[in-house]
Amino acid sequence: MKFSEVLVTHFVLFRAARLFKLGEMNRNLTGIFTFFVSLLTASAAQPPNIVFIFSDDHAWQAISAYGSNRNQTPNIDRLASEGMRFDRCLVTNSICGPSRATILTGKYPHINGFIDNTTCVFDGSQETFPKLLQEASYQTALIGKWHLGSEPTGFDHWQILPSQGAYYNPKMFLNGEKTREMGYVTDIVTDLSLEWLSEKRDPSKPFLLMCQHKAPHRNWSPDVAKLNHDEGRTYPEPETLFDDYSGRGLGEKNQDMTIAKTMHSGDMKLKTGTTIPKNVRDQWNAYYQPRNEEFIGNLITDKLDEKEIIRWKYQRYMHDYLACIASVDDNVGRVLDYLKENDLEENTIVVYSSDQGFFLGEHGWFDKRWIYEESLRTPLIIKWPGMVKPGSVNKDIVSNLDFAETFLDAAGLSVPEEMQGASLLPLLQGTTPSDWRKSFYYHFYAFPAYHSVPRHYGVITDRHKLMHAYKPYDYWQLFDRQEDPHELTSFYEDSSYAKTRETLEAELARLRTELQVTEKDPEGNRKNPAPHIKVLPKY
Repeated sequence: MKFSEVLVTHFVLFRAARLFKLGEMNRNLTGIFTFFVSLLTASAAQPPNIVFIFSDDHAWQAISAYGSNRNQTPNIDRLASEGMRFDRCLVTNSICGPSRATILTGKYPHINGFIDNTTCVFDGSQETFPKLLQEASYQTALIGKWHLGSEPTGFDHWQILPSQGAYYNPKMFLNGEKTREMGYVTDIVTDLSLEWLSEKRDPSKPFLLMCQHKAPHRNWSPDVAKLNHDEGRTYPEPETLFDDYSGRGLGEKNQDMTIAKTMHSGDMKLKTGTTIPKNVRDQWNAYYQPRNEEFIGNLITDKLDEKEIIRWKYQRYMHDYLACIASVDDNVGRVLDYLKENDLEENTIVVYSSDQGFFLGEHGWFDKRWIYEESLRTPLIIKWPGMVKPGSVNKDIVSNLDFAETFLDAAGLSVPEEMQGASLLPLLQGTTPSDWRKSFYYHFYAFPAYHSVPRHYGVITDRHKLMHAYKPYDYWQLFDRQEDPHELTSFYEDSSYAKTRETLEAELARLRTELQVTEKDPEGNRKNPAPHIKVLPKY
């Protein structure tokens, strides 16, 4: 019996017990037998719906269900209270496009061909979980950010943002045709998702809805309704805001992703961007202009030293970034409410995640890319009524590599052998298989590119990380999160870690062999792709 079939049985028993307790089921044996037969038939006929809510650059440190000290996310927290929170969900490659390609294919970037954002286009001819669901009579829809260069495949309906997309009045492609929507992008993505659910799907069939937000991607432009969301709050600073990168390699010292030097005037809203439409510009300027004038006045009169300037920029960053997240959280609530109000809640899996983590001032940085914890780890929360214990927490090493396999398994479908992850269904039921991974392989390819982060790969365990930076530098680092939770010191040359280093090196070699990682980096699917790959036109 497949694990998904076991889950159906568990679901039947759960519903039966619930109805029996409420007195809604006949007490006689005939009534009980009829109920079980009807429910089993219904379960077999209607696999679970899947709603995948995905944001861009949403740090787990910015979710109150994960213990954030910076903001509250009541609707995402509601999802966690009704489902399972995963505390160690790691990404294969901490950057947008490769993460999305991994989710679709269940394969590492070096296998699916999408290794970075700047040189690659996604090969939609390969097997993906939406295609397999579609073949199994699921209705499939993708709405929001795509960022993979080619036209989506495996979807009955798609309406996507070109490239990064805009926060206000965004241009979009609707099943290949150019459109434009008026309003704030986070609301629009949800509006279109709920419109598809309510008006454009066949209610007799199961569905997959991928609701993918642009927010909170740089440059963190809030909905004007959220401009004073924090009422001038001062946010706590991370302990490593003024990291000097001693004890680590040349890559950390020479990167270009600091709040101090890399954040520019557009990021800081010190000037009104050309993407701010006229209909919101007055409200935008009314909020930012007096605050900007005060800051610039202090600069002119030398009232701010270098650290105080960084502190001001950090506070502005937090205000804007968390305002974007406030809109995401509101819209998660809208989706949850719709499912409940339309009797879809009971048989729908709801997933919330992001394409990777994000630095919120840790190490003085913003952005992602690194094997460091804030970048490597992404939020993952899954709700499945009757299957997942409400308010449960999992601490195993899981990954975006596992999403495709999980969705297929939940739908009762076979997982292709070429997929490299594992279904999370046993973990969702509170059982960790004896052969579940104890280590994880990470690989970042995007150099040369924005932020000058070196190419590097490594192995991660529950406690340690072994990292090799190999372009344009060549150095190794070993981190011990138990002894050094902020990852400020490499213990690679420390003789007391010789045995640990040897063990990690052997595990890294094993993983590279198992995952078919070649010594020479792959070219990836270049932006001049094969004729069978249909590329999105320029908007």
